[in-house]
Amino acid sequence: MAFYELPKKFLKCQNLVNGHWQDSTSDKIKVLSPYNCEQIGEVPKTSAAEVNEAIKFAQAAADGWKKTPIKERSTYMYKLRDLMLRDLMKMANVAAAESGKTVQEAKAGILKGVEVMEYALSLQNLDVGGTIEVSRGVTCEYRREPLGVVAGIVPFNFPAMVPCWMFPIAITLGNAFVLKPSEKVPLTSQLMGNLFIEAGFPEGVFTIINGDKTTVDAIIENESVKAVAFVGSTAVAKAVYQKSTALGKRALALGGAKNPNIVVPDADTQIAVRGVLDSFTGCCGQRCMAASLMLAVGDVDDVIKQIVEAAKQIKLGDQMGAIIDTPSLDRIHEYIARAEKSGAEILLDGRSPQAPKGFEKGTWMGPTIIVADPDHELVTTEIFGPVLTIVKVKSLTEAMEIEKKNPYGNACSVFTTSGAVARFVTHNATAGMTGINIGVPVPREPFSFGGTKDSKFGQGEITGEGSLDFWSDRKKITTKWTAQDDKNWMS
Repeated sequence: MAFYELPKKFLKCQNLVNGHWQDSTSDKIKVLSPYNCEQIGEVPKTSAAEVNEAIKFAQAAADGWKKTPIKERSTYMYKLRDLMLRDLMKMANVAAAESGKTVQEAKAGILKGVEVMEYALSLQNLDVGGTIEVSRGVTCEYRREPLGVVAGIVPFNFPAMVPCWMFPIAITLGNAFVLKPSEKVPLTSQLMGNLFIEAGFPEGVFTIINGDKTTVDAIIENESVKAVAFVGSTAVAKAVYQKSTALGKRALALGGAKNPNIVVPDADTQIAVRGVLDSFTGCCGQRCMAASLMLAVGDVDDVIKQIVEAAKQIKLGDQMGAIIDTPSLDRIHEYIARAEKSGAEILLDGRSPQAPKGFEKGTWMGPTIIVADPDHELVTTEIFGPVLTIVKVKSLTEAMEIEKKNPYGNACSVFTTSGAVARFVTHNATAGMTGINIGVPVPREPFSFGGTKDSKFGQGEITGEGSLDFWSDRKKITTKWTAQDDKNWMS
């Protein structure tokens, strides 16, 4: 099978501390590949004492890194970018092996991360400060000041991309960054750590601390950590946000989603079918931008029929990957079983898929399509799998009422050839990211990524221009050098 390659050797993950790899004395967690459920590595449950020791070095590095001019910081990030592109396919294969993605999906995630790096590199040429003469002889100025040590806690579904949402901008602005990878997919971060070392970053500017919930708590509780960014489920995002802010830290935690694709009768059928299909099956539905809810307005039965037929043709392994682990697969099966028992119509059932030859023991799940009532649990529950719930409504107003009641607010897209319909949806949607004839409306840099409601806890954005105020402070300086004749409050 050519869709990915298993790591050639069993990898024992280490922590990257002060620019060097260190073993942990803590207990270990097995790392299994979703493609065959076989062990491909192990990762330590780093203790609180080990966390605190590692962050001491990060704090020492932050003090010196802050004084390094942004153009000089950027030279290191340029090197890292080039190294990531050099090792693109190597990283993509490892990310696929541990997360269950196809290699092409893993590659696309890395390239999206590189895009954020390129935005970070542009900061040296942008006005990240500013000076104005506010009164005769008096100037006001602001400068970007790094916070010191900041941390990123990232999920399993994008082993490379989500870390790259965080560290390029944070580090380029002058912070030392502590990365806590998901214990389910720590191998890609090991490759990334090696590239940081090869790029020549000062020791301690980038730290990797592996572990579980106990490790996360220790990172958040460390006094040197001034800001915490998180991406994951809504329940954990809310907990991380509350714990961090209770300790007086800056926090931005992105949670789950239940994104609707609204399809109206005047939609271009080809665009709608491909957009809906790719959105709910891409990354096996394991992404916060998956549109796992379709609001079918009026007579769009032909679109639905074509989506079902196209979904039947998807080949697992080549076109769609695997579910991250057995508990997740069991949970998805339970949702489908409950829907079936409740009387929902199952148009396509992916619970007994054709696994790729030689990988029959993997956690495979085929595309599943269910028609349900507006008040069904599937309409507001993030399943995190390749399951599309279709709700048939009579009007666009009814569709927007369902969108408005959605507890999440990540994304909402509409498929239409009418400018008036598109404008109505984008103006009335409560989601933070909206799309027109695009199933996955992820903004490109410098436009920031971020949702609303239960999809985001905290202010600001995690990427783009909106992230600058999260990863740094504005220092304001008011200056007067000579006496002036005019009289005002600034005199």
